[in-house]
Amino acid sequence: MAEIIDLSQEIYEGMPVYKSLPQVTMEVHNTHEEWDNEINPTTQTPAVYKIQMGEHTGTHVDAMNHMAKQYEEQSIDTMPLSMFYTEGICLDLSYKGFQELISSNDLKEALRKDKLHIKKGDTILIYTDHYRKAFNTDNWGKGPGITVECARWLGEQKISAFGVETMSPGVPKISNKEVHHICGELGFTHYENMINLYKLIGRGRFRFIGLPLKIRGGTGSPVRAVAIFE
Repeated sequence: MAEIIDLSQEIYEGMPVYKSLPQVTMEVHNTHEEWDNEINPTTQTPAVYKIQMGEHTGTHVDAMNHMAKQYEEQSIDTMPLSMFYTEGICLDLSYKGFQELISSNDLKEALRKDKLHIKKGDTILIYTDHYRKAFNTDNWGKGPGITVECARWLGEQKISAFGVETMSPGVPKISNKEVHHICGELGFTHYENMINLYKLIGRGRFRFIGLPLKIRGGTGSPVRAVAIFE
């Protein structure tokens, strides 16, 4: 039997989102009582919710057209599904503190420690334990992030993507914008707001799946990211 580990946040009204992005709102659009033509019902059982949110809500993947204006034609619906269905490994960077930078040497040491290596097309997940340390606290927006140099090194390994627990792959105002630009330049992407990465540490390779919604022209999409151990 395969073991499937859920790596995705819940989506709910009032959840934390990045800075000026749209807040999540949910309201009941239809009820079963309405559909059944009940008169003066004593209950309101949801049949359909109306949800308003941005593409970059919760656990999500960025499209190339999010990285910079010159990639405007590379929307989420044009990106090959093979980018989102890959082999994966998870690296332990849980010793990193708030807003601390992660270099390629840090990743190389984590690879050495767990006797792992990166293969072309991999998804590399970076475990910092930031979700369990800081989700829904004042420190949630102060996660560690990779350096510009680290982003370029990851791209040079010809990976499909990397994933982080934080709301941004780099540290805002230090490396985050440049990390996005390098992803666009080198043709790989990243996932943000992942959870349960601690469950992957020390277990070697797994199948990673993080399929996006097929949003026409989309700059990203929420995903139900999972790791599968056979």
